[in-house]
Amino acid sequence: MWIQEVAPERLAELFHHYHQALMPEMSGKGSEGRGSWKEVPQQEKSRLVAAARLALLELESMTSGRAKSRQYFAQPGEAEWGC
Repeated sequence: MWIQEVAPERLAELFHHYHQALMPEMSGKGSEGRGSWKEVPQQEKSRLVAAARLALLELESMTSGRAKSRQYFAQPGEAEWGC
C-alpha cells in the first residue's frame, strides 16, 4: 500500500514546507523571515514526525477498512454465474 511507502519524517518535512509557503507574510519580511526545516528545533521536529506518523496510520486504517468491506465481492470477471 502506498501509505507504507511514505516516511513520516518526509511527510512532516513537506508539511512544514507547505505550511511555511502558505502562511501570510510575516510583518513584511517575506520568505526570508520563515524558518527552513533545518532550523526547526529537534523537539518540534519530533512532534511533527509523530503527528505525521499518526496521520499515516489513520489513512491506512481508512483504506484498509474499505478493502475489508469489499472482500466478499468478486473481482470483475471472476464471478461464477449459475443458470
